[in-house]
Amino acid sequence: MSNAASRPARGRSVLVHPLIVRITHWVNAFAIVCMVMSGWQIYDASPLLPFAFPPFMTLGGWLGGAIAWHLAMMWLLIANGILYLGYGLASRHFKRSFFPLSARGVLSDFRSALHFNLSHTPGVYNAVQKLLYLAVLLLGILAFLSGLAMWKPVQFEWLAAALGSYPSLRWLHFIAMTGIVGFVIIHLALVIIVPRTLPSMITGRVRMDDKAGMRHEA
Repeated sequence: MSNAASRPARGRSVLVHPLIVRITHWVNAFAIVCMVMSGWQIYDASPLLPFAFPPFMTLGGWLGGAIAWHLAMMWLLIANGILYLGYGLASRHFKRSFFPLSARGVLSDFRSALHFNLSHTPGVYNAVQKLLYLAVLLLGILAFLSGLAMWKPVQFEWLAAALGSYPSLRWLHFIAMTGIVGFVIIHLALVIIVPRTLPSMITGRVRMDDKAGMRHEA
């Protein structure tokens, strides 16, 4: 089949982000922000490093309130993650979106991003995005396991023993959450570099334009 035959007709609205992907994306965004801010409040109660986060960057007001927020967001992320994982596996969304992935592709797209010349096809992740999404998935698993071992060390004694002592668990959790914050910063930077990616994550659709190719629907 030729490329012309496989392309959507000009002027036609095209769905690039299904509703379930958009919902889980924004629920994740809300939950992660709340979880990070409440985590910083918990951190401030017993800092690992010689600094504390200012109150405006924290959530919960005090240790007990922060823990309540942290656990509530944990359950929201788990429920949202199960929904997204089920959809991703059933629809083959993961296979289509994140693979194939190569070191050459990552380096090429990274250089393009540094020069603000990163091309983008709506609904298609570039190599840098693919790597970041896979990395943050692994960081999320580490944050969840280390947090679970700290929260329920008796019930999950085997997990706590596998990951190390309580101080080690705190460091693992802190490093994982720091990595997630780093992902969010890079993710926002890529949106700034390619701002036309944002509208379609809200509406889910783009429209083929005769002069400019795909453009996002308002």
